[in-house]
Amino acid sequence: MTGNFRLLCCQPTPAGASPYRLVDANNQELTLINDFLDAQWIRGLSARTLRAYGFDLLNFARWWFPSIRDLCQLNQSYLLDYIRYQLASKPAPTPQTVNHRLVVLRCFYRFHCGCDIAGDQPGVTSTTRDPFGYGRRRRVRRGLRLKQPRKVVMPLSPEEVSAFWRSFRTYRDIGLIALMLFDGLRSREVTELQLADLCLSEAQIRVHGKGNRDRILPLPQETTAILQLYLRLERPVTSSPCLFVCLKGPHRGMPITPAGLRSLFRHHRIRTGVSRANPHRFRHTFGSDMVRAGVSVPALMRLMGHSDISTTMLYVQISPRDVWREYYSALENKFHLPPPEDL
Repeated sequence: MTGNFRLLCCQPTPAGASPYRLVDANNQELTLINDFLDAQWIRGLSARTLRAYGFDLLNFARWWFPSIRDLCQLNQSYLLDYIRYQLASKPAPTPQTVNHRLVVLRCFYRFHCGCDIAGDQPGVTSTTRDPFGYGRRRRVRRGLRLKQPRKVVMPLSPEEVSAFWRSFRTYRDIGLIALMLFDGLRSREVTELQLADLCLSEAQIRVHGKGNRDRILPLPQETTAILQLYLRLERPVTSSPCLFVCLKGPHRGMPITPAGLRSLFRHHRIRTGVSRANPHRFRHTFGSDMVRAGVSVPALMRLMGHSDISTTMLYVQISPRDVWREYYSALENKFHLPPPEDL
């Protein structure tokens, strides 16, 4: 067996079979990995998640299988070698990527071997007691993992948003931006919106989020008006059920793709000079604006479609500018000093 493996997307596939398949140089399937992907497909994982799992296991297969090793021989020592192999590759993956690959590998190992990797305990449930004698159960991570830098949410400034917003000339493009900026939609959620998801009469929209979880979001009056103008004046006659479609060219009437959305943002970044503008940055800006406006963390979690509240908590941070503003406000209240004009 050689290390020349590939991940293929096969459509259509038999019932119960993953659309993503790993094959070798001779187009022979890697049954060990594909059986695991099939099981995750039957569990109900999305095709997007299976694709990520497939690429994670593709990386592992290129390192492990050329030596014709038995999977059950995998232990902590081999995991260390696997991490070294990844860090030595060019370009080197981020710590988050390495850790995600290790998580998928542990699931893959348990699926086939029925136990955790020898010498590696990815998590055990233990009871700890505080000085007052109260016990609490928590998940303790003990498996190999790289230290990840703390995520810092960097929203766009009002000036950057305004400059980027003014550069758009079609109601379609303004509607795309509005849904990211005022409803916090992910780029994939925007491109996958269907006409049937719109309920303009009630100013609502249904969004298909990660993990096949749907959520209903309110539409601001301005966004509703923009979408109405797009549907009435710009959207070409097409059989596509997608909300956002191409307006001109050979693909007129066809759904806008993730690549098309990236190209749109790239063009306007060059045009406006707002180099930090990208779809997810607008989502970050929405989350930060909602926190500053006083929206509660549970409500923001529902609005953004997070499954883990710790992800939402990334937006609950006070910028230096906010700290300084509160500092000068305190001084003003105590000493009756006006804050500097630029704050």
